[in-house]
Amino acid sequence: MLNITTGLTIWCSEAFTLATVLFFAWRHDRQTPAYLMWAMGFTVSGVGFALVAARGFIPDFLSIEVGNGIALLGESAWIAGFYWLDNRRLDWRALFPPLIWFAGVELPWIHESYVNRVILYDLAGAVGATLLASAVRPAEGRREGVRGQLGFVFMALACLCFASAMSMTLLRPSLEEALTYRSYSALGSALLITTTIALSGRLMMERSERRWRAISITDTLTGVLNRRGLQDYFELVAGKTTKDAQKIATLLFDLDHFKAINDRYGHQTGDIVLAEFARIGRQFVPRSGAFGRMGGEEFTAFVLVDDQAEAEAIAETIRSNFCRVPLLAGRSLVPATVSVGLAIMPCDTANWDRLVSAADRALYAAKRAGRNCTIVFSEAEAATAADTPPDPNGGELVPTLDDQIHALRRLGTLSRM
Repeated sequence: MLNITTGLTIWCSEAFTLATVLFFAWRHDRQTPAYLMWAMGFTVSGVGFALVAARGFIPDFLSIEVGNGIALLGESAWIAGFYWLDNRRLDWRALFPPLIWFAGVELPWIHESYVNRVILYDLAGAVGATLLASAVRPAEGRREGVRGQLGFVFMALACLCFASAMSMTLLRPSLEEALTYRSYSALGSALLITTTIALSGRLMMERSERRWRAISITDTLTGVLNRRGLQDYFELVAGKTTKDAQKIATLLFDLDHFKAINDRYGHQTGDIVLAEFARIGRQFVPRSGAFGRMGGEEFTAFVLVDDQAEAEAIAETIRSNFCRVPLLAGRSLVPATVSVGLAIMPCDTANWDRLVSAADRALYAAKRAGRNCTIVFSEAEAATAADTPPDPNGGELVPTLDDQIHALRRLGTLSRM
């Protein structure tokens, strides 16, 4: 028949093995400190159960009070690991399991009774498992099915601990029976915890896949989408339309005389200019759209708009804000401007090739118009064949914000005459 010492020995071996695996997982991926915290939890838990298993060879104080308290402290470390996983601030309630144990074990009617000590430990374990289930609940905006499975297993563990405590309370078994019940209960808890480790590993694998996916579609210098990311997000943006008349606009940005900036001020200054433009573009492109770097000094944005005027406003806002940002190279002011090509099409007929090609032709016209301006291709112009040679006189020159403000002021003056 399984005895408590055998059950604890099995659990200690399992805990130290899992701690080693998790430690090496952390060594491999130090950006995930949850691995280290979970490894510490299993190490502490293993040490605690080893002290409990050594009863008779070490003082009872170390085996009973300290050993069980340390084992429950391992649950606190597991709870902290899940908080770290989501970059959440640690909650002091994670210390409830060992605190419940240390607060109750010194009561005479608990300290002198093995059955009562088991009841207290199981109740503390049930609280810890419930806190674990709460710690793995899906964070706002997350859709991870594994979290629900983890929460279910932790609640099953909480129910097992609570059922063990209630059965001990109602049946009041003899010491020999209690030792046997406790060994099976500990083994069942160990199996459930092992299941949670397997599910946690699956959760971490899914998170790693998403992280590498994000890296693969992100420009490392500016932090915005790269060309591959823009292609992926284009379909998502086009699919967000909720109105039959809603259109999608492509804004193609090209930093003016960027090679001259690199040659005169150095590539480090050029990188600063790129990063600053990316910051401004990301700031003013709506969240429903997509913004990224196509390559070199060229950036692109896809936005849903109701009409051409809305797209022009976004393009001019980005262009004018970038022109006004003071970019310094030492004590020298870097004269950085941007040209914008804008093309617009209905969402139901738009595709990547036609929109980007039309925006590229509009950008070519903006360069020919003197740079630092916005040229827009209407729906009719954007719908022409993608292989049409660029027309240097094509498109519509969008008045700058300064021009528009000056015109409004002039109209106000004329109205008062």
